[in-house]
Amino acid sequence: MAWRIGLEMEMGVISQHDGRSHAVTRYFEALAQVKRRHGQQVERIELHGRTIGLDTEAGCSGLDNGYNLLETAFAPVPGGAGCLDHLAGLVNQELKDVIQALDAEGAALLNASEHPDCPLDPQWYAAVRVDRPIYQELVGYRGWAHQVGIDAKAQNGPCTSVEVGQAVSALNTMLALAPALIAMFANSPLEAGRETGLKENRLTIWDRMFEHSRFRGDHFLQRMPARPFDDLGDHYRWMFGAQTASRALPLELGQGYKSAASVYLDGDPALNEFLRSGSWEGRSGPTATPLVMRPRGGHFVYAQYAHFLDARWRYQVEQEPPLDALLAAWDRPGGIETLLQSCGAMGYIEGRAPGAVFADAQLIDELGRDIAATAPVAPSAVQLGLLNNLTEAEQLWRQWGWETLRELRGAAIRAALDDDRVRALAQDVLAVARAGLPKDEQRWLAYAEQAVQARRTGADRLLELWQAYAGRPDRLARIGEQRRVCVIEPSFRV
Repeated sequence: MAWRIGLEMEMGVISQHDGRSHAVTRYFEALAQVKRRHGQQVERIELHGRTIGLDTEAGCSGLDNGYNLLETAFAPVPGGAGCLDHLAGLVNQELKDVIQALDAEGAALLNASEHPDCPLDPQWYAAVRVDRPIYQELVGYRGWAHQVGIDAKAQNGPCTSVEVGQAVSALNTMLALAPALIAMFANSPLEAGRETGLKENRLTIWDRMFEHSRFRGDHFLQRMPARPFDDLGDHYRWMFGAQTASRALPLELGQGYKSAASVYLDGDPALNEFLRSGSWEGRSGPTATPLVMRPRGGHFVYAQYAHFLDARWRYQVEQEPPLDALLAAWDRPGGIETLLQSCGAMGYIEGRAPGAVFADAQLIDELGRDIAATAPVAPSAVQLGLLNNLTEAEQLWRQWGWETLRELRGAAIRAALDDDRVRALAQDVLAVARAGLPKDEQRWLAYAEQAVQARRTGADRLLELWQAYAGRPDRLARIGEQRRVCVIEPSFRV
């Protein structure tokens, strides 16, 4: 059993009046008041004099890439018996708080993993984007088409702790089995007011964002590898190897990767090359001041976010790994695992495949309150069950075959559970996940199990509404009424 679980929950915001994508204005002030009434201590997070998040004991209530896309990163909760009940309680309380705060400005949450009819044009992007320092590099320097995600493309990302020695096995497993999670939680069949022909259009974001990047390695790092990783050293050779260009590095180690003062390395070397160089000339991002960077083990740790696959291994260390020891360990099978363990590393798998799915009036009418109530926590239940049952989960993906599963990812994005092979995989995945959960935690799989049994996803329900209201000027408003997120306390809660 994992010793800790967490969740990164993204939520698209709409206007209650017309259902259009809504950029929050007074939301954080209202949310702070709501949370203080619960007796919570609240610390504001500001950017350029504007509040972009609130830190509380339960986690961080903030924003993803735009003011129309909220993100709550829950603080990890202890694993073991009752952990999913605990997480569900936190999720419900957060949703209640968020919904109440949004109501003060006539806004609500939409049950979709992408807004069905939202602009992607430069004017909307400029007005809505959270102006984080990292975007100066990603958009201005690397040339990412960041605007393709500004229509509230939202995931529901489970975070499950694993031992360092199991990191690669867990990562391979969640990457290989991702088509099942994509399909079960598909919820984005529409974009910019049209049917896309896909059940989870959200996941076209990475291919489109990096297609014309200045560095082809950026596009490479969002494609599932041709084979599973042998160990962490192999994983980081893939991520930091010659086919890639290092992301900007922090002027001072210890800065957050989204807010660090960036340093660009001259000639754009791979991180592996920089770490083995002794020193490298570069320039500071804000001022273009020339400087010399000397590699440290901390740069290796800092750069762990560089890829955009369906799952990531993320970790913290108690002490920075010495560079010489790091480079020596990197050349030995299992060496990075041994080194990170000696540095007190603690890590987890960040799941990125499941789209955002919540309870709403349409779902409650169709499936009832108890099944609808499990929707936000179901991805966490699936991932927890798989990683608690890692030996069988690994056997499962090896039986299916890595190449087959790479192919099924596209089928899951396109057809979700309408594809017979994807559905068969999802059935196998749920069986392994169920076996990895205590009996009284298995109930949190209910939404996923119902979706697979009925071959019916959030995307299917959204498409039906879209087609039912075709031609009506109030189409988005009517969809917003049916798909507005609500909070359900299931009858089985303990």
